[in-house]
Amino acid sequence: MKRFFVVAFALVLSASVIIAAEAPASFKVNGLTFKRPASWEWVKTTSMMRKAQLKVNATGQKDSAEVVFFHFGPGDGGGVQANVDRWYGQFEGTREKTGAKSEVTAIGKHKVTLVQAHGTYLSGMPGGPRTPQLDYALRGAIIENDADGHVFIKMTGPSAIIKSSEGEFRKMIESALK
Repeated sequence: MKRFFVVAFALVLSASVIIAAEAPASFKVNGLTFKRPASWEWVKTTSMMRKAQLKVNATGQKDSAEVVFFHFGPGDGGGVQANVDRWYGQFEGTREKTGAKSEVTAIGKHKVTLVQAHGTYLSGMPGGPRTPQLDYALRGAIIENDADGHVFIKMTGPSAIIKSSEGEFRKMIESALK
């Protein structure tokens, strides 16, 4: 019986090492190389539309936040404002109530639209059933590239996790644009 537990422990430990080895410290989306924050977990994408997916855990929190990267190619995925509006529409209430705001900035040579909102997030696919998630927040970035297509990055999850992860989110975006 003792040997069983030793073997089982060794297998679990080996699996952890393999998973950690597969988690890249950096990854590419449309030619941009992003540096993954060390504490964020690499997650296998759950959709062909997603080019990369990360999970953000926070100490003392039972839930986690999700960071997803999309790239659809030139002209696909809709324009910047259409996506900003779509992201705002994933929250219940008016833009004033959700604190929805966006800012256009330059990072390196790239034009980037930064987006934020908070409140009751309606998770689920557009046009499908929605699940209300109370006290959630969104931080997003759209890196514009008219020639090759924009890169869309969206972080959603419990407000406390999003707020504590804002700096790492911004550094990750800047890491690809310098």
